[in-house]
Amino acid sequence: MKKELNKRRDFIKKAALASIIAPHLAFSTSTDNTKPNNIITTRPKVLFFDVNETLLDLTAMKDNVGKILGGRKDLLPLWFTTMLQYSLVSTVGNQYNDFGIIGAAALQMVAANNDITLSEADAKEAILGPIRSLPAHTEVKASLQKLKDAGYKLVSFTNSSNKGVETQFKNSGLLEYFDERLSVEDIGKFKPHTDTYIWAARKMKIKPEECLLVAAHGWDIAGALWANWRGAFISRPGAQLYPLADKPEIVASNLALITEQLIALK
Repeated sequence: MKKELNKRRDFIKKAALASIIAPHLAFSTSTDNTKPNNIITTRPKVLFFDVNETLLDLTAMKDNVGKILGGRKDLLPLWFTTMLQYSLVSTVGNQYNDFGIIGAAALQMVAANNDITLSEADAKEAILGPIRSLPAHTEVKASLQKLKDAGYKLVSFTNSSNKGVETQFKNSGLLEYFDERLSVEDIGKFKPHTDTYIWAARKMKIKPEECLLVAAHGWDIAGALWANWRGAFISRPGAQLYPLADKPEIVASNLALITEQLIALK
């Protein structure tokens, strides 16, 4: 009896210690940190769209960056993640530079780490020229028109500058589809900082839960969901959701399929 009592006391002590050191592990029977989708049938008041890769095809720019890196297309993912990393470094450090300028700086860093000589001027030319002349993905225009015809308000919401996205939309023929264009340039912080989503919702005079972001970046969708927005993820080639964030209510391989699901909402 005494032996059993001691065992029980030891168990209680260990359980209590576990709850202090790692409360998320105590008495846990699952390692799945991702919450299930909530089934939502009501329409959001505003659809927000990320721009680069979500709406615009980055293939031409990636080809150009690959060429300036001596044909090293294998370095493209490293360049993009470095650009994103230093946009967030700028935000955390309370600094702001045009996203394209950060992209050019990141390109110089990747080049230097791989013994490739690249001047600041050449890096800027490789990024800023192509990024403003990107074509829309093939299904984008028809999908945007269907959403407008269905009564949705469409707003672009991008890390690119105001001038940059205006030029992109003019060159790609997307200008007419959007009711508003929002750029993080006006708040001086990059997505996925929570403040950017709060700011965008306030600009549209709606609550966060009345916003839905359409994006092809897992980090952008995660940021939106953490800010209490809704989300629709375009799983374009190479794009993945962040496993430690909640799953968005809509996931599909292109905007046409996402459009069908959005129009079905009442």
